[in-house]
Amino acid sequence: MPEVPRLELVGISKSYNSLKANDHINLTVLPGQIHAILGENGAGKSTLMKIIYGAVKADQGSLIWNGKEEHIDRPAFARKLGIGMVYQHFSLFETLTVTENIALGLDESIDLKQLSEKIKTVSEEYGLPIDPRREVHTLSVGERQRVEIIRCLLQNPSLLILDEPTSVLTPQAVKQLFKTLKQLASQGVSILYISHKLHEIKELCDEATIIRAGRVTGTVNPKEKTTNELASLMIGRELPTYSRVAFTGNQVSLFKVEALSFNSDDPFSVALRDIDLELHQGEILGIAGISGNGQAELLSLLSGETATKQGKILFKQQSIGHLNAGKRRDLGLGFVPEERLGRGAVPNMTLNQNTLLTAHRQGLTHFQLIDFNKVKAFAEQCIERFGVKASGADAEARSLSGGNLQKFIVGREILQQPEVLIISQPTWGVDIGASMFIRQTLIDLSREGVAILVVSEELEELFEISDRIAVLAEGKLSEAMPTTSTNAEQIGLLMSGLGHSAGQNQVSEGRA
Repeated sequence: MPEVPRLELVGISKSYNSLKANDHINLTVLPGQIHAILGENGAGKSTLMKIIYGAVKADQGSLIWNGKEEHIDRPAFARKLGIGMVYQHFSLFETLTVTENIALGLDESIDLKQLSEKIKTVSEEYGLPIDPRREVHTLSVGERQRVEIIRCLLQNPSLLILDEPTSVLTPQAVKQLFKTLKQLASQGVSILYISHKLHEIKELCDEATIIRAGRVTGTVNPKEKTTNELASLMIGRELPTYSRVAFTGNQVSLFKVEALSFNSDDPFSVALRDIDLELHQGEILGIAGISGNGQAELLSLLSGETATKQGKILFKQQSIGHLNAGKRRDLGLGFVPEERLGRGAVPNMTLNQNTLLTAHRQGLTHFQLIDFNKVKAFAEQCIERFGVKASGADAEARSLSGGNLQKFIVGREILQQPEVLIISQPTWGVDIGASMFIRQTLIDLSREGVAILVVSEELEELFEISDRIAVLAEGKLSEAMPTTSTNAEQIGLLMSGLGHSAGQNQVSEGRA
């Protein structure tokens, strides 16, 4: 007899006003199958997953669970059936601990001390270490991702939905997660997997359903396709390419950090020790590192969110360590944080309003009065130039897919014509087409004379766009190495805190 599917979707449709997010989607997932959902940002993938999980109600269609039609009207009922989901955007309370956040997501009452021990055990077993006592506001994006995954795994689901689960995980953590997912699949757990990292899809998934503009356009075995073929199926056209003009070695210093150190009363904060870096006009400096090694603290100091107490920060030879974030922006410093919703954009504000938050310096106000026509024109220019898929400038930030919101935030900063741009995780959760576009945009911007600092856990990305690479490990920054004089293996050793002397030898050879 044929195997009864774990999940069947029949004719699922969902619209938001004039936008058809899902259009008569059919999908079948078998027990123990790792099934990928492929599509560009805004294709309707996340909406479909939320329908399965009961967070969004479909306009029409049916959902069949283990051979029986079910009406899942809330996540609690989905969890009761055995469906768990890890969202791309986190749903964590900043002022609560890891244990308290996970307790809120469980449907049964459990002693916090007992739960804390369980979290510790499960996190170590799955290679996703996290301290249950830490408050969420002290965690990096990568660490928050671990909390979401662990919370879901604690529920022992028979269908696990993962929306961009590896976007901010280290290569080692990804390898361990894949091992865990394959083990779960061998035990009969079905997995729905959304990722824009096509090499992951090829390595992990048994089947892939492609969604384009809300419709299923095909189902393939990803192991039988090249990444280029998968990309073409996903975006419906040839994979975009980008070109890079070599950095000529301009020695005009636009941004410099000298002996920058940082200590906090927060026991979970990472101390920074004697950070030195220099950004030259027209270059891209990449900073690699495993999440939680001081990236958040460094970015906060560089952007002006935290005042500089030890060391110097210079912008075109002018000391700016005492200036707040707004004053630094006035001078021409652009900043894109790693966390899109909440820091890069206010979720329930429109794109117009989010434009005004940082771009009001661009003539959008007059005598402290808002010129709404100019604000709208700026937002629409950003939407058009950076290919942001949204219903318009009046759309709320939270209504955009992660990748489209990222394009809007990056575009908003670039249109302000900064002289120095600091950007964290530029293509986190962004589809391959948009990722190539953002990378090309950063390269082009640097060659126009802008100095760019990129903090990323994507080594491939850093090697593609950076002129020099430094590594942040345990609060210390290595000397920056020319990209052509090092490799991913060498940088990986430095990220793990090893290979320091080898890295210095590499620099010396590059200079020679």
